[in-house]
Amino acid sequence: MTDFYAITLPDGAVRQVAPGTTPADIAAAIGPGLAKAAIAARVDGELFDIGRPFEGDAMLALVTNRDEADALEMARHDFAHVLAEAVQQLFPGTQITFGPSTDDGFYYDFAPKDRPFTDDDLPAIEEAMRGIIRANKPLRREVWDRATLISRWKQQGETFKAEWAAELPGDEPLTVYWSGDDWLDMCRGPHLASTGKLDPDAFKLTRVSGAYWRGDQNNPQLSRIYGTGWLNKKQLAEHLVRLEEAAKRDHRRIGQEMDLFHLQSEAQGSVFWHPKGFILWRQLEAYMRRRLDAAGYAEIKTPQLMDVRQWERSGHWGKYSENMFAVPDEVPNAEGEGPVLHGKGDMMALKPMNCPAHILVFKQGIKSYRDLPIRMAEFGCCHRNEPHGALHGIMRVRQFTQDDAHIFVREDQLIDEVKAFCDLLDSVYRDLGFDKYAIKLALRPEKRFGSEEMWDWSEQSLRDAVKASGRDTADYGWEELEGEGAFYAPKLEFHLTDAIGRTWQVGTIQTDTVLPERLDASYVGADGERHRPIMLHRAILGTFERFIGILIEHYAGRFPLWLAPVQAVVATIVSDADDYAAEVAAKLATAGIRVETDLRNEKINYKVREHSLAKVPNLLVVGKREADEGTVALRQLGSDRQQMMSLDELVAMLVRDATPPDLVAR
Repeated sequence: MTDFYAITLPDGAVRQVAPGTTPADIAAAIGPGLAKAAIAARVDGELFDIGRPFEGDAMLALVTNRDEADALEMARHDFAHVLAEAVQQLFPGTQITFGPSTDDGFYYDFAPKDRPFTDDDLPAIEEAMRGIIRANKPLRREVWDRATLISRWKQQGETFKAEWAAELPGDEPLTVYWSGDDWLDMCRGPHLASTGKLDPDAFKLTRVSGAYWRGDQNNPQLSRIYGTGWLNKKQLAEHLVRLEEAAKRDHRRIGQEMDLFHLQSEAQGSVFWHPKGFILWRQLEAYMRRRLDAAGYAEIKTPQLMDVRQWERSGHWGKYSENMFAVPDEVPNAEGEGPVLHGKGDMMALKPMNCPAHILVFKQGIKSYRDLPIRMAEFGCCHRNEPHGALHGIMRVRQFTQDDAHIFVREDQLIDEVKAFCDLLDSVYRDLGFDKYAIKLALRPEKRFGSEEMWDWSEQSLRDAVKASGRDTADYGWEELEGEGAFYAPKLEFHLTDAIGRTWQVGTIQTDTVLPERLDASYVGADGERHRPIMLHRAILGTFERFIGILIEHYAGRFPLWLAPVQAVVATIVSDADDYAAEVAAKLATAGIRVETDLRNEKINYKVREHSLAKVPNLLVVGKREADEGTVALRQLGSDRQQMMSLDELVAMLVRDATPPDLVAR
């Protein structure tokens, strides 16, 4: 055994330490302030317990609460373990399963002994958690023998933990963490040094839901308890305010209030768009179509239903079939005798994406290197068999329309095309009211097609393109994500930040050399030989359904005038003004403004309140005086002020303000 380890600090200083030394020991040697502040360590880049001994020479970076991402992840992981301990304390016989941290908190899945948990159980569990935190119980890591750990789980009736321990890879050490001396859980860690490092006022349990063991609906159903966890009470309070604001902006509620769409069980995961909602859709689609036309895209339309053999050739059937809707190619028996389907027809499948069909269009006729790049766009309707429990309003659906396009390029064109896409996407997002977004590069997954050389080249090309666009910087949240690429290509992901600070992954562009090879797409090069094009899969909005949901929540229903389903309502004070109201509405409609009239025999304050709730941007109030003078009293949404204008001035103003951003002279 060596007499010492060499521990290199971030400033390059090297400390010689004896075996058994921990990051906490080094923090204490540096100074008492750091010893108190250090909560964990990064050892050779990996997050470690502050009290875990070094196992050899290492690079060390101490972690404090100022390293917020690491600190939050550890705190939330610890909150999950404290939750599990509290539940078993209050409800003996409950089995524990998994409890990970999440983007804003944590959850833990339980198998209750007697009954599923409910939201009514949460206050008592919270109080028990605070007791465990205040007890400042040490969190201690141990490595256990597999057989010993499985035996312990079985003896304690923890069948789920025993099953999981038995299935972990044989070469993986099985670690447990003790909370004090009386409770333990199987976990890779890391954890804080003790429960007392958590703030007992920095968490809140939020809800209970059902979940299946290991996500399989054929397995036992569990009770999942969710919580949100933070470093201090102030952060929690700010988060709860954000949650309250998010609830006010919920697209499902606003969609109902504004009469935009509805969902119902007869069409699980599909949206029924109402006239006003579809106006919003059409405005967005028309805008995107103009932008694509100007950028040199040719719009196409391809079938929704294709032979399964095509999906087998593309590789999607082997990788994605569980998310596809398969359809037998036969006429159902409607006579009432015998089976409805005889099962002898070929299998067809509804397309979950458009790319194989776009290659089939590309392959029609001979393509020359001079023809490239070829940019094919399609507002393509696709279907994916999402689990019922995963569906969420119009944000996650089974039937959706992508603002999809595929660009076929030569190698020497790739960087310029990706850069041009980044510039187009940036302009679109800003037009739609999103000034902040992050760019992330999703790298090769474990299961993938293609050679390592292909992946090296594809990933580097995307890096080079983002650099050429000037966006590989912290201002754009540039980050590389290990293992998160598609099975056929790496991809750039674009994550929008909305009005209340939430992020949404929407746009994407992927460099694909696999699909053109599998489906035999080629062009004739300058040398007269056949070459494979590179296929860029790209979208800016992602899907219309989800992006409209994001727009609803971003604007809280108060859309920019050009997108608003109803841009103005003419409301009368007295019935004597009905004819003038109709005249005002007609003049606005002729000018292209989407306008309605409200001639009901109701008080004007009632009408103002009702149309404000419906998020109408402009309420035009007219009475006998306005009719006599040819004026209008303008009340704009969100303002208590009323402005008197001539009818001609009003029309000119609304036409100007309702012009889509791409049509405004720049």
